[in-house]
Amino acid sequence: MSRAERIEARLREALGAEHVEVVDESHRHAGHAGARDGRGHFAVTVIAPAFAGRGLLERHRMVYDALGTLMQTDIHALSIRALAPGETGA
Repeated sequence: MSRAERIEARLREALGAEHVEVVDESHRHAGHAGARDGRGHFAVTVIAPAFAGRGLLERHRMVYDALGTLMQTDIHALSIRALAPGETGA
């Protein structure tokens, strides 16, 4: 299972997400000092009912909590778009 697949699985399971999109942007950061540890750069879009009524900071904390140890072992940088169903996020 790839890193992106592991990230997606964790987010779907922990948050009951209806939609998860994981984009591996690691190639855009090759040679960057922070990328030398072998962990990747990712952008995620997550649509989950669990985000309803929660603020942006709390949603981001929920994503970090869902990813757990992947934040120390697989992910160097993470861009998060966290939406409740029906939100556009624009």
